[in-house]
Amino acid sequence: FGKAVAKVVDDLDELLAFYDFPAEHWVHLRTTNPIESTFATVRHRTKVTKGPGSKAAGLAMAFKLIEAAQQRWRAVNAPHLVALVRAGARFERGKLVERPTAEPLTSTATAA
Repeated sequence: FGKAVAKVVDDLDELLAFYDFPAEHWVHLRTTNPIESTFATVRHRTKVTKGPGSKAAGLAMAFKLIEAAQQRWRAVNAPHLVALVRAGARFERGKLVERPTAEPLTSTATAA
């Protein structure tokens, strides 16, 4: 299984990117297709009505259906951490890293 191992090793950063987010958010990140679940209501309704009729009517119908569906959406765990993630805070294994570890000084840096 050399090709499979090589693929995992080559894409290790992408594979483990999940752990660069707060542990409280992992349950939300595990979903396979949030876009599909959001538009499932719209898709089902347009099938029943045989299409919206016009582009404007379709957009209006999709907007109203999604607006109604958002009342049933699950709230984000630890919403206070969303601002930290957006600001670029660093997380390791789901825990906030207060101060990044200092890089060891090189010989060129000590000479300056």
